[in-house]
Amino acid sequence: MTTSEKHDERMATMTFASVYPHYLKKVERKGRTKEELNQVIEWLTDFDERKQQELIEKKASFETFFQEARLNQHAHLITGMICGYRIEDIENPLTQKVRYLDKLVDELAKGRKMEKILRKA
Repeated sequence: MTTSEKHDERMATMTFASVYPHYLKKVERKGRTKEELNQVIEWLTDFDERKQQELIEKKASFETFFQEARLNQHAHLITGMICGYRIEDIENPLTQKVRYLDKLVDELAKGRKMEKILRKA
């Protein structure tokens, strides 16, 4: 699936710091915890809580965020629809990574079991 150039640029320049509070609010509203959110982010990016906080404080863009990340080898198993896009069909690699994160947060908020969210081959 092709996203627009404007959409991809917006994904690249958006900061992790601007989105993280929304992720946290979303999962807490559904009875999940900050620790679970951080665990999901760490699974995808290999960023522990300290590194996540560092990226928030320096207002890292998603482009920087994912350049520094070591994407989980099983991230390609994240499939389905998020925000009107089929994740596995997104052509822009950065936009796809951002949508991976969105999908994991969505699954956490919907009450999916952690062992299902943290995909294994």
